[in-house]
Amino acid sequence: MTEQIPKGVTREKIWDIGLRLFHWALVICVGLSWYLGEFGPDVMTLHFYVGYAVIALLVFRLVWGLVGPAPARFAHFFPWPRKLFSYLGGIKKREPSYYPGHNPVGALSVFAILGVLAVQVGSGLFADPDDYINVGPLAHLVSSEGTRLASQLHEIFSKLILLLVAVHLAAIVFYKIYKHEDLVRPMITGWKWVRRDHD
Repeated sequence: MTEQIPKGVTREKIWDIGLRLFHWALVICVGLSWYLGEFGPDVMTLHFYVGYAVIALLVFRLVWGLVGPAPARFAHFFPWPRKLFSYLGGIKKREPSYYPGHNPVGALSVFAILGVLAVQVGSGLFADPDDYINVGPLAHLVSSEGTRLASQLHEIFSKLILLLVAVHLAAIVFYKIYKHEDLVRPMITGWKWVRRDHD
């Protein structure tokens, strides 16, 4: 059965290769880092290296959010209240939104995930779990209270990351089943069906 595409909807290249590689590299690194943190060896050297990779990816995303192609720029998809409430007003419709990039709800998810990951890797740099082995490389720069706080934040934010990942996956399923919109394929191919009257 051929998909019926509404009038005014066109297939466009939205996600550039840099953003797509960032997305999937982040998926791998976050998953691997969590696994190593929970089930890895006592000496967590590899966990640290994966954390450094996440830092590099976050720096790339920050730069790309400022100077990358329009759909990747933070200014392009910032969830201003007017945009957010307008989008939420139609979210119950059982049809694709054809949004040209991150919709406002997805934008909230992007900023939340990036913010939580920034705190997570930042706290990891200063954490000292009192085992004298897995000490963050910058732990010597802060007091014992600071390293203790960093360790606590690292533990708390690891749970927040799991929560955000679960919400993200649930949203993908919701859009696929309820709104008949595939959010995964465009992040692989870069191509997406969009309606420009959302801008």
